[in-house]
Amino acid sequence: MQELTLSPGPAKLTPTLDPTHRMELILSTSPAELTLDPACQPKLPLDSTCQPEMTFNPGPTELTLDPEHQPEETPAPSLAELTLEPVHRRPELLDACADLINDQWPRSRASRLHSLGQSSDAFPLCLMLLSPHPTPEAAPVVVGHARLSRVLNQPQSLLVETVVVARALRGRGFGRRLMEGLEVFARARGFRKLHLTTHDQVHFYTHLGYQLGEPVQGLVFTSRWLPATLLNAFPTAPSPRPPWKAPNLTAQAAPRGPKGPPLPPPPPLPECLTTSPPVPSGPPSKSLLETQYQNVRGRPIFWMEKDI
Repeated sequence: MQELTLSPGPAKLTPTLDPTHRMELILSTSPAELTLDPACQPKLPLDSTCQPEMTFNPGPTELTLDPEHQPEETPAPSLAELTLEPVHRRPELLDACADLINDQWPRSRASRLHSLGQSSDAFPLCLMLLSPHPTPEAAPVVVGHARLSRVLNQPQSLLVETVVVARALRGRGFGRRLMEGLEVFARARGFRKLHLTTHDQVHFYTHLGYQLGEPVQGLVFTSRWLPATLLNAFPTAPSPRPPWKAPNLTAQAAPRGPKGPPLPPPPPLPECLTTSPPVPSGPPSKSLLETQYQNVRGRPIFWMEKDI
């Protein structure tokens, strides 16, 4: 039978395994120190029923997934696979197109859907930049949008409005692809110039060949039942007023009062200046940094145009 000896000092455990071989286990308040006699190390039997121990490290946890079950990332659309289609020919994409535009310019959903529903081949016309869905059976993904309207008194011009690209895809060439598609679409239908307004994308459109231009008036609706003479009847500017005539300020006879001597005549008027400040010749200078035009909210806008 083995003996167990306890010491009152630092704990000292001395099990006696054999009269000739002794193993001492010393426990103290300092870090534990275990000394074994190489010649007398006991053999520990392994029990086949014991479960292996699992140690959890409080450090960063590493998670390894089976490659066969890892989620697949959605690939970015390819520029070569993009197509441009009118929204009125793809009514199943109306909701997705409205969400894309409202993400940039929040507006009532019903109002946005109503505006998109006005798209037709007779203009105004809403175009969507579409990308094939990774799943063949699913509908295409709406990547961008732009609206084209006829321009009053300019039968070969179109006004480009509501140009937007999905936020996650900006800066990858999709905006350029959308604008180039608009040019091809308009040119194929006999138009030769595009007009647009911008607030903070002047340099983007400049790289596409647009230049600063003059304001134009887009037509909200057009119909083949309305002749051009009727459309031209709407004034583009307020009707001119008759010239304003200054009152005659020359000295006149002073009116006589009911009683007493007549009033003295008024003092003479100062002589008019014979010189006036020089009027700048030619059209006002245009700058990509300053503009004289503002939108309905008072924000400065730049009118730009391009021959296509």
